[in-house]
This record gives sequence, C-alpha cells and structure tokens, in this order.
Amino acid sequence: MATGSKKVIYAALAGNALISATKFVAAFLTGSSAMLSEGIHSVVDTGNQGLLLYGMHRARKPADDRHPFGYGAELYFWAFVVAILIFAIGSGISIYEGVQKVFEPHPVENPTINYVVLGLAFVFESAAWTVALREFARTKGNQGWIQAVHRSKDPSVFTVLFEDTAAMLGLIVAAAGIAGAQWLDMPQLDGVASVAIGVILAVTAAMLAYETKGLLIGEAAAPETIAAIRNIIEATPTVDSVNEVRTLHRGPNDVLLAISVDFENNLTAGKVEEAIAALEDAIKERFPIVKRLFIEVQSAASHREEVEKADKARRAEV
Repeated sequence: MATGSKKVIYAALAGNALISATKFVAAFLTGSSAMLSEGIHSVVDTGNQGLLLYGMHRARKPADDRHPFGYGAELYFWAFVVAILIFAIGSGISIYEGVQKVFEPHPVENPTINYVVLGLAFVFESAAWTVALREFARTKGNQGWIQAVHRSKDPSVFTVLFEDTAAMLGLIVAAAGIAGAQWLDMPQLDGVASVAIGVILAVTAAMLAYETKGLLIGEAAAPETIAAIRNIIEATPTVDSVNEVRTLHRGPNDVLLAISVDFENNLTAGKVEEAIAALEDAIKERFPIVKRLFIEVQSAASHREEVEKADKARRAEV
C-alpha cells in the first residue's frame, strides 16, 4: 500500500482524536446540539480512519487456498463500511439531535467556549485536509478532480479527503448556527445547524458509497494502461492478433490480467511457451501492479464464435 495513503490517514486520525473529546466537553458545558453533532462527527471520523488502516493491513495478507487471488479487495470493503457508518451514525444521530432541539429549544450557554473549540478544530481539520488534498493532487496527474475520484483505485485517499471536506463544512455550519442562536435569540437555529450537518454527512456518505461500490463490484485498470498492454502484445513478433484484454483491480496496486491471444500458426508448442513467458516478463516489468497474469491461446475465429454465443445468450435473457 502506498506510503502516501497511510500518511493521509494518520494525519486525519491525529486531527480527529485531538478535537473529538474537546467538542463533547464543549457540548456538555454549553448544551449546543450543533456542537454535539460535531463531536459525534469527529468520533465517527476517528473510527473510520481506524477501519481504513485495518483494511490496509488486511489487504496485505498473502493469498491462500481460500482466497487464491489475495485479500486486496478488503480495503474496498472497509471503505464501504466507512460510508455506511457516516450515514447511519454520523448523519442519523446529527439529524435526530437537531430535530429534537428544534422542537424543544433551549439557549446555548457560554457560546464563547464553542467558538474557541470550533476555531481550534478548524485549524486541526485544515491541516489534515491539506495533507489529503496534496496527496490526492499528486496522484491525480492531469485529470480533473471529479474524473480523478471516479478513476481512483485507492479509496483511502479520497475517503479521507471527502471526510475532511465534510468536517470543515460542518464546522462552518455549526459556528453559523450557534452565532445565529445567540445573536437572534433563536435557539432553534442551533438545532437547524445540527440537521444541516447531518445532511452534509448524508451526502458525503452517498458519494463515498457510490465510488466504493464500483470498486467492490470490480473495476478495470485505467484505459491508458490497457492500451499500453495491448501495444506490448501486438508488438510481439509471434503474435498474429489480440483477441481480448481484460483487467480487474483487486486493490489499488493489485491488478488481475487475462488476455486471449492468437499466435502465428507455424509455431511449435515450445515456441508458444517461450512467447508466453516473454510476454509475461515484458508486461510485469512495465506494469508491476499486474500481480497475476493469465494468457489464453485461442484462434481469432474461435474467439469470435464465443463472443457471438455470449451475445445471443444475453439477448435471450433480456
């Protein structure tokens, strides 16, 4: 797993651990629902970073008889669990607490405490957010931000970036709600801020769930990677044509590659074996993320027949 990913998670974990207890103390002393929601938010985020680290640890386990392709996808599973927790715990409790405060309002006491805590929290969150943003900017290359998230195969980085962005928005909303409740003498605004924080968390959870669901189902390698692999195969003198190139990310740095190749007809079995070995070496040297490679020797005509049969079967099912 990339060192940068761990750095991002540790930075976020340290920031959330520093401020979560402080937020709860401030919420207890002032009776602010928005501050309580922020405390819950920080606890959930702290637990989420722990889950991501656990997922990274599990993903490094070597393949065994029960999991012959390794445990790389565990990171995707735990990232999906993070999205569920943000929605179920962070968003759910924040909205519930906010609704309670709207219907049963009570004034926020000693609001200065909240402002101090929110200010310190914003400093810590900004530091963690900056680390996550820089790491993501480093890995995205020339892609746009949204495209980079869609195509990213490492959920640990964009998950923390999403969480920290939601945390900073939540702090701004909490401060606005507490200030509005104080200056306008409308304690209901504190509850409204709590509901708004819950909505922010719900949207964040939905976005994370959508992105990690695709990784769990199985996503192909980047188009440029597939094109480069195809070029390597086509440049091999003994290859007549490339029937198919299929890839599957089992983890951020773990790709399963299956290719179907039509070799020249005049080759002996020994020459075909030599060509396959040379192809494996060339592909893995160029792309170390290809951990497992399967090459099927198949004539182009036979491959076309299989594809046509599969298409007919799919149309019949529809």
